[in-house]
Order: sequence, then C-alpha cells, then structure tokens
Amino acid sequence: MKKYNHLFGPVPSRRFGRSLGVDLTPHKTCNFDCIFCQLGKTTIKTVERREYVPTGEVLEELGDWIESSGEADYITLAGSGEPTLHSKFGKVIEFARETSGIPVALLTNGTLLGNADVRAAASKANVVKLSLSAGTPDSFKYINRPHPDLSFEQVVDGMKTFREEFTGKLWLEVFMLWGVNSTQKEVSQIAELAKSIHPDRIQLNTAVRPPAESFVHPMPKEKLEQLVDQFTPKAEVIAEFSSDFFPSTQANEETILAMLQRRPCTAKEISTVLGLHPNEVSKYIGKLERTNQIQSTSAKGNPYYTAP
Repeated sequence: MKKYNHLFGPVPSRRFGRSLGVDLTPHKTCNFDCIFCQLGKTTIKTVERREYVPTGEVLEELGDWIESSGEADYITLAGSGEPTLHSKFGKVIEFARETSGIPVALLTNGTLLGNADVRAAASKANVVKLSLSAGTPDSFKYINRPHPDLSFEQVVDGMKTFREEFTGKLWLEVFMLWGVNSTQKEVSQIAELAKSIHPDRIQLNTAVRPPAESFVHPMPKEKLEQLVDQFTPKAEVIAEFSSDFFPSTQANEETILAMLQRRPCTAKEISTVLGLHPNEVSKYIGKLERTNQIQSTSAKGNPYYTAP
C-alpha cells in the first residue's frame, strides 16, 4: 500500500465506517490540550490560522489516492490537531467532494466557528462533527485546557451560529469522563447546552483509548447507556470499532502485537517503525488493551506497551 504524508487509512471508524483521514496540521497542533486526548499532550497550542502543510501536496495525494483506489465510506478531515487551523481546509473539502464523490466529514472542536470564513469553509462538508465535553466555563478550562484567547461563551456562540447557517448534517460528540463530568448536575448542564445547539445527532463517547493524562478514566458503558434519554435528540453510545470486517486492520493489530511481544514500545515508536499514522496506532492500542492482549507501564512519564 502506498504511503502518503498527509493521508492515513482508510481505517475503521466508529462513526464513519471505512474512513480515509486527511491530516492538515503537524502533530498535536491544536487550540485545545484536552486531558483525554488519545494523541497525548498538545505541543503547539495556537489559534493562528495558516497553511500548516502545503495545500497543493494534500490535493496531489488525494488525487492520487482517488485514482489508484478511492474506496471509502467517508473522507474525514481529522488527524494530529485541529483541522480548521489550516487556512485552506475548505479547498481540501471542495476538491475531495468534486473529485471523488465520496462524502466528506469535518471533525472539529468547533472553537473557530465564530469566524465567518471558517464557517463558510466548514459548510462545504457533508457532515460536521463538533465536540463537547463541558457545560460550564470552569469545566471547559479543566477538561479542554483551551488557548487563553478562547472563551467558553465564544465557542458556544460560534457553534450556534454555524448551526443556523449550515444545511448539512451536524453531529455532536459528547465526551464523558468518569469522575470528571459525570455527575447528574454536570450531565444536565451538558445536555441543556447540547440541546441549544440543535444537532442532528448526539453521540456519547468516553476515553476508551490511552488518554493524555493518567488520571482520566472511561465512563462505564452501562452508565453511558443510562444517559441517552437525557439528551435531545436522544443520544447514542458510540460502539467500539471492530476489526472483524477489515483484513488490513486485523493485519496491523497482529503486527503491533508481534512487535510488542519482542520488546516494549511507545505509541510513537510503533508509529515510526510501522509507518502508521498516530491516529491509527491509537485505535489499535486501545483495542488491544481493552481485550487484555497488551498492557501499559510508565517510564519517565511515557507509557510503554508490552505483550505477555
């Protein structure tokens, strides 16, 4: 399989089936530093919008992928950071839709939707998935650790304005963390806020993959399922992805497992050695940990993964 610099997958997605990822920022370039992030702590926290990777290179790779294989359920703008920080992400969406005919999803934290240019570019997508994990400014600061220039009220207002303008499908992913935002009061606050945004779908998620902070714990699935009726529209618990129907995914899991049986490795080492995008590695590690095929230990603040 040909390796690209800005594309990864297609990989199995809990929301989008077989999804081709498009990464528009250097690793962990974001305006959040979420305590639950599967890719670790943010290294470049910024609100500056610019062309972080050359748009021409991204379009060239997309064109090559479309011509050579071009099979996926969705093309998703996601990856190592916040995609709307890239000043020309709208051109990428346009190209993908016009050239492939495959629906495009934008996975964003929604922080920049107060900017009219960002809203216009985001509106080109078939689906926009926003993230929400806090119902109050204090919770927002604790969980998302935003850039100082971002305020809770500003972010929420931007989401609401975008909803008024956007004619595509708006999905809202609500990230629940056990003991952090899981009390009845906090859930009610988040549910009320989610309702005011008027999404087409609400999906409940939790930290099923190794998070940025060790004190973060996933909310039990049965607890998540008890919350679905508190949201409007009724929420759905996102099922964990399965590799059963994706032979390439199964092969990657087996390769990682064999690698960890030889020696302990960090997620970054696995990514480098196997040439896999960090998002892909995170999916596989999460699955292998949940099925007790590997375990993690900490050394000098870094998680190392081993297989018995």
